[in-house]
Amino acid sequence: MSEMSRIVVVGASLAGLRAVEFIRRAKFDGDLVLVGDEARLPYDRPPLSKEVLREAFDEQRLALRRKSYDDLHAELILGQSAVALDTAAREIGLADGRTLPFDGLVIATGGHARSLPNQPDLAGLHTLRSFDDAMSIRASLSGGGRVAVIGAGFIGAEVAASARQLGLEVTMIEALETPLAQSLGPRLGRILQGIHERHGVAVRCGSRVQRFRGAERISGVVLDDGTRVDCDTVVVGIGMTPAVAWLEGSGIKLEDGVRCDETLATSAPGIVAAGDVASWYNPLFDERMRIEHWTNAVEQARHAVGTLLAEPGEAIPFESVPLFWSDQYDVKIQGVGRPKPTDELLLFGDEAEGDQLVALYGRAGRLVGAVTFNQPPKLIRLRQLIAKRGSLEDAKEIAAT
Repeated sequence: MSEMSRIVVVGASLAGLRAVEFIRRAKFDGDLVLVGDEARLPYDRPPLSKEVLREAFDEQRLALRRKSYDDLHAELILGQSAVALDTAAREIGLADGRTLPFDGLVIATGGHARSLPNQPDLAGLHTLRSFDDAMSIRASLSGGGRVAVIGAGFIGAEVAASARQLGLEVTMIEALETPLAQSLGPRLGRILQGIHERHGVAVRCGSRVQRFRGAERISGVVLDDGTRVDCDTVVVGIGMTPAVAWLEGSGIKLEDGVRCDETLATSAPGIVAAGDVASWYNPLFDERMRIEHWTNAVEQARHAVGTLLAEPGEAIPFESVPLFWSDQYDVKIQGVGRPKPTDELLLFGDEAEGDQLVALYGRAGRLVGAVTFNQPPKLIRLRQLIAKRGSLEDAKEIAAT
């Protein structure tokens, strides 16, 4: 184990908390500090767009750690943002003026919800990233009325489904030709669109928001074709931006987040990154990627800690098969790998119903991605096959059984 006496983890996120836990499991007995910009203890974010909005979850059920934090023997600094990093002095600057020295550093700051250009500050107009965001949206939805969701990615689609399950009138607006067209391709996107439409959501694809209407409170949006969508609540769900502003000028290389090598090490010695903020080279796909999913945060936290504590030259590459999921109505959508719209796509199941499907994505004869609707056992086998660099032909046998 490398010689370190004090490790700081910046980001009280899923990746940040798991990093702290893995550091202690690795028998590191030095000082350990966890810094987070929210005053709350780390909590689970996936339910925010689903159960929390539907009032099926309370804050206590979101806790990521059920055991006592005292067992970690870590200093918790919550409600404080990191604002600067000095890699030469090995210090982190906090918003309140304090500086934290470190020997080792884990960057797990996640990201911020992206807003539209010229998005006004109006009551009823929301983005979703934090628990407070979710509670604001929930309060807005409880007033009833019409809802517009801008963006048909996973977050937008989950919010739309939750609002519809609450019995509200919902319009989902997407700039691309179908939901998730850039990630899963238009064919699967049309299936997802059909699921929402059968549940009563008005889906408007190929449409962009030109401007918002309302004085103090949102009253509608105007699309680029002049169509006006009247609404009482708007949720903008168009992705996130990695939280790296505090690293500018630090010498840490930034590229769509924190640029890491294949081991999750950054450009500065003794500093690693994990979770939504980490962009790394994944040898399994021969591609640089940044993944914003739950499983990746946990797996990267474990690996980044291993890299941080490894002896010089002993860190190994993080070869990962990304895994993601989304619950919409009664459909559990699960995906693995790195699917792209340009891949060869094979579909098994009834496209019209869309509730029992397997989609395979092939590239040069190799299976590189898979998406299933309500078929978890098959997804596990397909993930294993991708990890082994298996063929599309072998995947067909799994999908067809």
